[in-house]
Amino acid sequence: MQRSGLFLLCLVGVALVAGLYLSITAQAVAAGVQVQALEAQREQTQRNIANVQSQLAFLTSATEMEKRAQEMGFRPYSAEEPLYLVIPEYPGRQTAILAPPPSARGIPQPLILPSYTQSLWEWLFQGILPAQED
Repeated sequence: MQRSGLFLLCLVGVALVAGLYLSITAQAVAAGVQVQALEAQREQTQRNIANVQSQLAFLTSATEMEKRAQEMGFRPYSAEEPLYLVIPEYPGRQTAILAPPPSARGIPQPLILPSYTQSLWEWLFQGILPAQED
């Protein structure tokens, strides 16, 4: 009775391990199939993008643009027929000021205080020498 119980316990254990193994294998297969489907979808999307880009390149080529422009009534521009428009209120091109005007003396004001431009040695000797003179 004990041997048959032990045998059945081992059999149930093996069945559980086999079931777990089959479950994990099934999940791995499902993930692999999903990956393959997504890769196929990505490749199809890349082909569609390449197709649209080639169509855009064809539609914006010089010959196609010229043909469409002629269909819409445009004609080539010649240098002999320039057209200038005079606008009375237009003041003309404004000068761009990219830097502040120079100072009155022509020397720019320092951005850093002189006390911050002092070196460590100058500061030490300035502090030590007056202390020794006292």
